[in-house]
Amino acid sequence: MLNDVITGSIAELLGGCAVVMVVALAARVRGRRGARCGIAPGGYAEAARSARTYTLIGERAPDGHAVLLASSRPAGTVITWQEPASDRRQRFELTDAVLSDGTFAAEPLDWYR
Repeated sequence: MLNDVITGSIAELLGGCAVVMVVALAARVRGRRGARCGIAPGGYAEAARSARTYTLIGERAPDGHAVLLASSRPAGTVITWQEPASDRRQRFELTDAVLSDGTFAAEPLDWYR
């Protein structure tokens, strides 16, 4: 009788281990497929975003409008922008902050030094 209980438990244990191994293998294959296809760690929506429009805070174009810059670089990247009419260059950091017009903020770094 004890022999039958142990034999039945071993079969269930092996079945459970097989299910865990299949799930782990499927997760690994999915992770490798995502890395091979260029899927970002944030998922498919994050990878689909190709470019953002940034507003350079504190800068104005010659016509008086805010300066907009399109970039596909991630937030935290520091860029250098040169005014078209002069040789003045200014560094900006791209952020995840969304402004009221739907663009993202690019904050000037030189103001804070």
